[in-house]
Amino acid sequence: MGSSSIQGELWGQVPQDWALLQEPMHRPLWEAMLDEAMVTSGKRILDAGCGGGGACVMAAERELQVIGLDAAKGMILFAQDRVPDGEFRVGDIEDLPYENNAFDAVFAANSIQYAADPVTALGEFGRVCMPGGRIVAGLLGTPDKVEFRAIFSAMLDALPEPPPGAGPFGLSMPGKLESLFEEAGLTVLKSDEVNCPLHYPDSETFWRAMAAGGPMQGAMRVIGKEKLKGAMLEAAKPFSLSDGSITIQQNVFKYVVATAA
Repeated sequence: MGSSSIQGELWGQVPQDWALLQEPMHRPLWEAMLDEAMVTSGKRILDAGCGGGGACVMAAERELQVIGLDAAKGMILFAQDRVPDGEFRVGDIEDLPYENNAFDAVFAANSIQYAADPVTALGEFGRVCMPGGRIVAGLLGTPDKVEFRAIFSAMLDALPEPPPGAGPFGLSMPGKLESLFEEAGLTVLKSDEVNCPLHYPDSETFWRAMAAGGPMQGAMRVIGKEKLKGAMLEAAKPFSLSDGSITIQQNVFKYVVATAA
């Protein structure tokens, strides 16, 4: 089973919780990335790793032609329902099922870090983007700027051994993602950051949002739901407010803007 099949299966377990409870808090990142894509009404944009379609909704509101791809069938079905005029399909960002130069821009928020070979994925973004078109990819910033790292740490500490891969911050170090863009033959224009505060009205909503993510689904299969839930709720205590809500204020994401050859 390939990495996209594994990721698709994990992320497709509870797509509605991810799409409705967690994804909307990424809106500041999506807004900044769509601005940098610099595409106008009627242009075609590919959301590579579109998840539940939150960014696709925003792109459609800008009157763009929206094409979304994700490894998780459940996410794709949810996105299609939200953007009926969009084109959505299940697929692998490392082997995009589109012709060369098919899009005016490529948008990839929180997906490139899940690719087994990020350079191959970025190369695919360049292949399907028109010459001179913009490619924008975003992911978590450095750990010192991400308070959510406490939640990741609690998950990792609860596991008997670390999961394979570089972890949530593997591509976040200064210059790392930029160097991968260049290795893929893309021309980097700029890098920037945006904060996405996370707010949950209560602990149960927090848990549902966490449990819907692929990494948490993988951890749950190793240590079980109750142990993972306990670890998550304990890690959230420093961010809990007197009304029972949970707010994680500093969660900086970085994004890189490049052009295709």
